Amino acid sequence: MLRVVFLGLTSLFVATTLVFGQDTASKTREKPAAKDAASDPIDFDRARELFRKRQSGEELSASEDAYLRRAMEARRKQQGGGPAPVPRDKTGLVPLSDMTAKDRYQGQDGGLYGGGENVPPEKHRQAALAMLDQIRPLDANGKPSDNGRIVLISISMSNATQEFSTFKRIADAEPDKSSQLTIVDCAQGGQAMAEWVSPRAEPWTVADRRIANANVSPEQVQVAWIKLANKGPRGNLQEHGKKLQRDTLAVIQNAKSRFPNLRIVYLASRIYGGYAVGNLNPEPYAYESAFPVRWLIQDQIKGEAELNFNAEHGAVKAPLLLWGPYLWADGVQPRQGDDLVWKRTDLADDGTHPSRAGQEKVAHLLLDFFKTDPLAKSWFLGK
Repeated sequence: MLRVVFLGLTSLFVATTLVFGQDTASKTREKPAAKDAASDPIDFDRARELFRKRQSGEELSASEDAYLRRAMEARRKQQGGGPAPVPRDKTGLVPLSDMTAKDRYQGQDGGLYGGGENVPPEKHRQAALAMLDQIRPLDANGKPSDNGRIVLISISMSNATQEFSTFKRIADAEPDKSSQLTIVDCAQGGQAMAEWVSPRAEPWTVADRRIANANVSPEQVQVAWIKLANKGPRGNLQEHGKKLQRDTLAVIQNAKSRFPNLRIVYLASRIYGGYAVGNLNPEPYAYESAFPVRWLIQDQIKGEAELNFNAEHGAVKAPLLLWGPYLWADGVQPRQGDDLVWKRTDLADDGTHPSRAGQEKVAHLLLDFFKTDPLAKSWFLGK
């Protein structure tokens, strides 16, 4: 008898691509009446249908909304989740990009690259420029070709596929985008870093299929955007952060093995999670996901063999790592430099996934970054 498979603390209700199993009885049982007593058993198939109805833009009745909320709370308790977070429009945390070398958060200083710096150190910048020089149109076999393609992919979970698919839509309509650049969204609902760790995991099979459907090959993939997240993180920064770092390291190495011409990966942490009503990834975990990004890049800068990208220094295990656009801001508190904020309307009902407005916001941050950043624009613009 198959059983229902739930892939996250509240992910049954926050991703539409999760896997569900049904036994024979569940396929034929009738749905409860619209008006349900609070003590009645929950039909999670019905709850899933209500969630999809809401995600499609249809309005739920008061009784349907109450039923869905009750089911979400029941699922959270079944999976051993702690108390639901209290939504708030700011936390008082300082964006990593606004922290200085003297600032501290759990022993960590500021700056995307550390030491209060938001740009890579000169040696790493020069290495990135050298890697950019190697990105060029390739044929299906990975050979340079004037008629070839440069492929940019995404790897991550539901938030990422919502954001990156929106980015693809607006980027493909961007007149300045290189005509030889193909963008493929390989991120998938419910598939956080831990689900990509095995090189034989299903997300990689799905990614291969999407690349093939875009009429390009794995050998043409040269750039990737990876957004770091795991479902239902636990413990302090050192506990959940180090696990996220280890999982992402495996993902990065898998990607390099699978896509031999992958030159650069732009990493990202999560958007604001202070509005979350469940434990899928609330604050401060969303905020803290930036530190594993930085640790990975710093380890590569230090010359760690497991992140080596230079064949002159031994076996190549990874592409070169850089920050992509930093997406976190403290809710309605404007971020320094660009005044980025996250309003309640930028998040869906669960407070964790982006609404359409939030998806557009991330998409435009990505587009602006790839068009203007000195360590990205050459392949994106094709100049």
